[in-house]
Amino acid sequence: MSNKLVLVLNCGSSSLKFAVIDANNGDEVISGLAECFNLPDARIKWKFNEKKESTSLPEYSAHSAAIIFIVEEIIKKVEGLEAQFIAVGHRIVHGGEKFTESVIIDETVLEGIEQCSSLAPLHNPAHVLGIKAAQKAFPTLTQVAVFDTAYHQTMPAKAFLYALPYNLYKEKGIRRYGMHGTSHLFVTNEAAKALNKPVEETNIISAHLGNGASVTAIKNGQSVDTSMGMTPLAGLVMGTRCGDIDPSIIEHLIEREGYSLKGVMDMLQKQSGLLGISGLSSDFRDIEQNYEKGHEGAILAVDMFAYRLAKYIASYAVPLGRIDAIVFTGGIGENSVRIRTKVLDNLAIFGYQIDADKNKTAILGEAGIITADNSPIAMVIPTNEEWVIAQDSAKLVSA
Repeated sequence: MSNKLVLVLNCGSSSLKFAVIDANNGDEVISGLAECFNLPDARIKWKFNEKKESTSLPEYSAHSAAIIFIVEEIIKKVEGLEAQFIAVGHRIVHGGEKFTESVIIDETVLEGIEQCSSLAPLHNPAHVLGIKAAQKAFPTLTQVAVFDTAYHQTMPAKAFLYALPYNLYKEKGIRRYGMHGTSHLFVTNEAAKALNKPVEETNIISAHLGNGASVTAIKNGQSVDTSMGMTPLAGLVMGTRCGDIDPSIIEHLIEREGYSLKGVMDMLQKQSGLLGISGLSSDFRDIEQNYEKGHEGAILAVDMFAYRLAKYIASYAVPLGRIDAIVFTGGIGENSVRIRTKVLDNLAIFGYQIDADKNKTAILGEAGIITADNSPIAMVIPTNEEWVIAQDSAKLVSA
């Protein structure tokens, strides 16, 4: 086993994903998920040596209790494992303009992450809780923050600014930041290898599609535009998030329909997207099962998801000029044959033609080109955000 293991933590508001990653090769030693925090049925599941286990956590457990369990009941039960840890790497959704690269966490960094909470209110406060719990559990290990927003700091002003009074950007930091940076970075490097091109000469459109979803235009290996905005709410249709809407809808619901501001924002964040359209679920697997049964809401949700994504992809021909490949990644991007087909059918004007057989085999972790030989290239690349976090953590520890 490697002596460059990193414990990677991704803390959400009610869950915590974790993995022990070999920074040298990306091998996943342990992975798991603690969920249903602050509820009676709080639980945790994990995988080690291909064996899956799960158990309940104490009622109403949260981040601290989950990390204590991970350390005491999982990590310490594997002889010699903890001694090989070199760092704890934390996925941080929003770093604003304070953080343009990964950093070792100290009090100043922790304070900066807290200050960015208004930009990602569902995420950053949970990250802070996770960091503090990990510092307590591993007081001698270096803690590293890896920011989703950092990769997008190469966007030009014409892409990241909103058409608002300029002082709102200069004085208040209101701008497009983008997320999923670690995923877009990973698939860019992998796409360059697959295309046999230097990454600094690679132009792709990366579609990270999951419960949260974003698409990024990547020119010469760098992000030049992306669909998420100041917060993760903008852009594509997502699991429970609405994506782009007319902002006047918010005023209309408050002034004319009697909604509170909190009620509207909760609706846009937690009750919209695939869930809101279908009336069924935010889980795309449930949506697809009902699509096959002819459920009208599920059919509309799938069609809207694919249509909105195709429109964004088409628009990114503008900043790129030349598209070497469209890359699908994330849970939906890696596994939904239907979505990939619908998106590329919507992009037929650009010459994209799906190869049905290739498309069907590119699921469950399998990468590959899914377009016909005479078509522009679209491919599937499974993402590995945890490895990016582990690599950055190892680099900072070495430095």
